[in-house]
Amino acid sequence: MDKLLDMLWGVHEYFYRTLGMGNAFYYAVGFIVVIALLAQWRLYEKCRLPGLAAFVPVWNIVVFMRIVGRPASDGWKMLIPIWGQLYFIPKVWIEVISCFGKTSLLDKILVIGLNGLYILNLALSDDQYLGPLRGQQPLPKAHKVGRAHPQMA
Repeated sequence: MDKLLDMLWGVHEYFYRTLGMGNAFYYAVGFIVVIALLAQWRLYEKCRLPGLAAFVPVWNIVVFMRIVGRPASDGWKMLIPIWGQLYFIPKVWIEVISCFGKTSLLDKILVIGLNGLYILNLALSDDQYLGPLRGQQPLPKAHKVGRAHPQMA
């Protein structure tokens, strides 16, 4: 545990003192995290799943796996060191964009390289969710996502 804290302190020292970024680094990271969470929330709603799941850690992975049609137990594969982060997570993100009909090599490169921004673009685009890639039961019927028009009483 001490080695991990020393490593984190080293990262902090590098950005804070060596590069002279001060707190700007943490603001930038926080901004990216907020954008990624909001993009994931919108993506879940587009797939007719609860958007609130983007903010709940374990439920997030279960919903994420449900989008591509994988069993929820596959979420544990993300925790396998190196293999999980460098193979399994990018593979699942590629499966997610395939569920929206995005199958070109450029789309696959962009979702791995610019994950949060690409998912935000996908969530805000007119692309329709085509259903789970792996053939599990389809998700509930589509409903309109977006702002509801006020009705007169």
